[in-house]
Amino acid sequence: MAIEGFTQSRIGTNGTHLSVHRGGTGTPLILLHGYPQTHAAWAKVAPGFAGHFDVIVPDLRGYGESDVPPNDPGNHAYSKREMARDIVGLMDALGLPRAHVLGHDRGARVAYRMALDHPDRVDRLGIVEVVPTGDFWDAWNADLALRAYHWTFLAQPAPLPERMISADGRGYIDWTLSSWTHAGDLSPFTDASLASYRAQAADPARVAAMCNDYRAGATVDRALDEADRAAGRRISAPLHFLWAEGGFPARTGDPLALWRRWADDVTGSEVAGIGHFAMEEAPEAVLAAFLPHFGVA
Repeated sequence: MAIEGFTQSRIGTNGTHLSVHRGGTGTPLILLHGYPQTHAAWAKVAPGFAGHFDVIVPDLRGYGESDVPPNDPGNHAYSKREMARDIVGLMDALGLPRAHVLGHDRGARVAYRMALDHPDRVDRLGIVEVVPTGDFWDAWNADLALRAYHWTFLAQPAPLPERMISADGRGYIDWTLSSWTHAGDLSPFTDASLASYRAQAADPARVAAMCNDYRAGATVDRALDEADRAAGRRISAPLHFLWAEGGFPARTGDPLALWRRWADDVTGSEVAGIGHFAMEEAPEAVLAAFLPHFGVA
């Protein structure tokens, strides 16, 4: 799916190739999507950002039209550390020493891992609808486990979740998307975006990649967070966090306080009347929150 006014290319990075959409001019801004989505998650806001920035929107490895690297027994291939290396390699290929980075869902986990592992490459950081992986696991109770069941379901050993999803891939994607919106339906998503998300569920390799993403979240990503937390490592980039009033982060108690344990300069925006998919449910609120954070007066 094309983003209006953007061009698409495939760029080699970190031993793989990413599909990348790019538009606008100015300071680089990288937008990283989440699960079960693609670059199309940013279609409603990317043109607004492109009026001020050189906007770069990749499909993460295993998603959209990017390559699907094989997993390994330790799930390192789909760790957020490895995905962050993809984005740093993408910046190298484009000749970009530094960039602003804004991520949603899984892409937000890549974004903050990038800020921790490669602080010299991230100017300002934006996070939408997540708290750090280790903190989210620590917050689990019965209510959160029921609502975020996919964290344990997708992380089960192959091929159990892959086979169950592939039995009705479109139904699974539609149910997941609609159940995480405030309206409880698919109305926030354009037909083109839905086609992009549904196409992944029809591709066994991409279904497996999405599961591998969550297997990494339950293992290596959690371990990396715990090690960084114990070592007192902190994010130096100024961080703005946007979360939904009734979303997953809100159920951890005080999600903004969690980010303040990790970063030196944290601001936040809580948005009422939306679900998990802020960019598609409330694109104006996303632009209003992040344009000033990235320096647009």
